[in-house]
Amino acid sequence: MKLQRMNRRALTLGALAVSGALALTACGSDETGSTGGEGGKTTNAANIKCDDAKGQLAASGSSAQKNAIDAWTKAYAQACQGVQVQYNPTGSGAGITAFLQGQTAFAGSDSALEPEEIEKSKKICKGGQAVDLPMVGGPIAVGYNVPGVDNLVLDAATLADIFNDKIKTWDDPAIKKLNPGAKLPNTKVQAFHRSDESGTTDNFTKYLKGAAADAWPHEPGKTWEAKGGQSANGSAGVSSQVKQTAGAISYFELSYADGIDTVDLKTEAKEPVEATVDNASKAISEAKVTGKGKDLALELNYKPQAEGAYPITLVTYEIVCDKGNKAETLATTKSFLTYIASEDGQKVLKENDYAPIPSEIITKVRETVAALS
Repeated sequence: MKLQRMNRRALTLGALAVSGALALTACGSDETGSTGGEGGKTTNAANIKCDDAKGQLAASGSSAQKNAIDAWTKAYAQACQGVQVQYNPTGSGAGITAFLQGQTAFAGSDSALEPEEIEKSKKICKGGQAVDLPMVGGPIAVGYNVPGVDNLVLDAATLADIFNDKIKTWDDPAIKKLNPGAKLPNTKVQAFHRSDESGTTDNFTKYLKGAAADAWPHEPGKTWEAKGGQSANGSAGVSSQVKQTAGAISYFELSYADGIDTVDLKTEAKEPVEATVDNASKAISEAKVTGKGKDLALELNYKPQAEGAYPITLVTYEIVCDKGNKAETLATTKSFLTYIASEDGQKVLKENDYAPIPSEIITKVRETVAALS
């Protein structure tokens, strides 16, 4: 299991080295129409339809999807010469704010829009409203740094007590009970959470609330509500703290788990479940569309019973106007979103430790993108 994780993390090393705000200018594709993707992967640029895309396209939001956006933008820029796609991973909350202020063409968010946000979007989307388009899926890994422990099993209630500052050391009886063969040290638990408004926090706390309500009294949300613990900005920030701090534990997308051990979750299934793309896909496949009309907001199942279904998952939405998009960016917005929702675009996800959106849902996304105006 750990060997598989090491190989998996090696694939993400190149993606994690990319800087925060991405601005890629198109360069020529090769003679075959194929261009190098992330980690040496190959993307068929000939399948990307640029249509009337031109100029610059500004977007911001979820840092969870940053590594996917990096790979997508690289391929898109190579196919659509002269087009610049700039994505700033400011966090889901900041991304939604920027979009609702008319600063960006679309936003990335790991949480669907609230009703009041949809209502507010009508001022920006003339004659329409913002819609949630699920585009990126994946597991939220729980990474830890406990010297001498490279296999760790936790359940929802124990995780809740750790992040609620009730479990103080790694040799706590609750952790020992779940890991009878491990040599757990008396190292202080140092739990890190996101300091920025984050859809990853929202989904992680929804899992704690949904799977261990008695142990997690706080309401889920983009802002961390529990007392205690330490904080860092963005997925890169919390994962960096885990990597360099003995006794640390935090939550972040699997693509940020390079060189970091991750927790296997004890669920209602017989065997603990590892944080992998395939295991997350098993859980996401049980999601239900709860959005109305063209809005495709999903309700995730945080207590799946299927063997191998990893329950701490998130879906990142691209938030865009269904009608009333700015004329100068509409063609580029449609072209780029068409690519990332395509079969080729979704294939990039699994190559970068994300989960593709289930076919019955991504088909609806493609239909909505084609009708943007």
